[in-house]
Amino acid sequence: MFSSESSDERARLRRRDLLAGGAVAGTVLLTSGMHAPRATARSHGSFRHGVASGDPLPEAVVLWTRVTPTEDAYPGSGAGPRVAVHWQVATDAEFDHVVARGTVTTGGDRDHTVKVDVTGLAPGTWYYYRFRHAGETSPVGRTRTAPAAHVVPERLRMGVVSCSNWEAGLFAGYGRLADRGDVDVVVCLGDYLYEYETGYYNAAGSTVRPHRPEHELLDLADYRMRHAQHKTDPDLQRLHASCPWVMVWDDHEFANDWWHSGAENHDPETEGSWDSRHARALQAYREWTPVRFGQADRIHRRLRFGTLAELTMLDLRSYRDEPITTNYADAHDPERGMTGPEQMRWLQDGLAGSEAQWKLIGNSVMFSPFLMPPFPDLIGKPLAELTGLVSADGGIIVHGDQWDGYQHDRNVLISFLADHGITDTVFLSGDIHTSWANEVPVDAGAYPLTPRVATELVCPSVTSDNLDDILGVPPRTTSVAAEKAVRLTNRHVRWVELDSHGYTVLDVRPDRVKADWYFVDRLDRDSEASFATSVEIPAGSNRIVVASEPIG
Repeated sequence: MFSSESSDERARLRRRDLLAGGAVAGTVLLTSGMHAPRATARSHGSFRHGVASGDPLPEAVVLWTRVTPTEDAYPGSGAGPRVAVHWQVATDAEFDHVVARGTVTTGGDRDHTVKVDVTGLAPGTWYYYRFRHAGETSPVGRTRTAPAAHVVPERLRMGVVSCSNWEAGLFAGYGRLADRGDVDVVVCLGDYLYEYETGYYNAAGSTVRPHRPEHELLDLADYRMRHAQHKTDPDLQRLHASCPWVMVWDDHEFANDWWHSGAENHDPETEGSWDSRHARALQAYREWTPVRFGQADRIHRRLRFGTLAELTMLDLRSYRDEPITTNYADAHDPERGMTGPEQMRWLQDGLAGSEAQWKLIGNSVMFSPFLMPPFPDLIGKPLAELTGLVSADGGIIVHGDQWDGYQHDRNVLISFLADHGITDTVFLSGDIHTSWANEVPVDAGAYPLTPRVATELVCPSVTSDNLDDILGVPPRTTSVAAEKAVRLTNRHVRWVELDSHGYTVLDVRPDRVKADWYFVDRLDRDSEASFATSVEIPAGSNRIVVASEPIG
């Protein structure tokens, strides 16, 4: 706590998504192991999509809900009357001590969502909140403001999540994170939902639960309906209600592998202009998430937690150039960027000028270099054919969509950290559906390993396919050899696990950052969380040490 398309085209897309979660068909019927649900969603009358809060500041926090005033006002319909919704914030769950209240009007123009930036709150304080409409009351949510800027908190505890594909499983990971009760804030690193049609990108070839709408998301109503569907999940509702979230998008909230003027999964000839589709997806995201947007729909932002930590959330989609697909040399082109010049300057200024000890960077795609020698054939096919890897002088890099595909920008940032002597920088990353603990070196190819300038902690997917799912092999078989090869070739990778789904818990203290990985069965809502490993980053070290016990 705070203290003080064609079959060939589909095959190509699936190959490209090996580590970012392609849907290569498996041979096992995964739905056969499902159990009765651990939690059941409560409708709460007009409040069918739960409550949420986000982006905590010392004196403010964003509150969110959605009201269904009439049956025809279902998500995406644009129908239904404009209605008044009342909100309250209290210091107790019984609302005997209400400290803030107000009324907002919502309607079909904003899909009957409600979003309030409540100000005038006390720093470092737990609050309870609720909404009312037409005599009905929403579920009660709990949120917390950030500590005051001058305070030195004893600790900050975060849950870190990404990649929650509805069709690939149940959200047990969200549920077990909510069960803990000790998380101050959840950091969501993107792929909160997926834009694909039903059956395209599921659980190793089996659809656990179908999407709504069933077709690929293109129109505003489509994106609204998909957001709404996710917020009917009882475990996601509980986690949203348990503490504030800090969210950033990756690609699938819009379309696979999008950049500033297009997307890999967008065909202008059949799907219209990218700008129009992007605007629709953006509007739905703005309506359905507790995110505080800046000017010109800017989503990169910083949140301070006293002098202990500063969380910088990056937008690695809106300003990037098109990802490389064939020519590895393009990754070094200084004219190609990941962040855009303005965001890079903003990031560097923030790192150099931060008054916080720990500089945490919410980073939707993996930052660390990943070099891999050619693998032998897997299940009768070359690994490169399964993954769509990009060739690089006898080695291969995975995902030109990651920072590996924008090496000039990465080198600029690494050099900046080294030249300015900035320590205690920790990248929090998602996207690749697997778990990693990396030290970020100046030169990953040098021997012995060059000085480290930062560390990186990559959380697993909540449900989206990982290596064993994609290859259609039992867990902890082929992946074990792959993990050994990863570490042999990448000495800066201190731990990696390629099979499991779940979440990461981060505990930040003045003397160290500690991270625990927990895994769950994505097909069982009752699944208990299994502790996998724990690592520590001692202050001032930029080093990762495997810990003997999980966070206390």
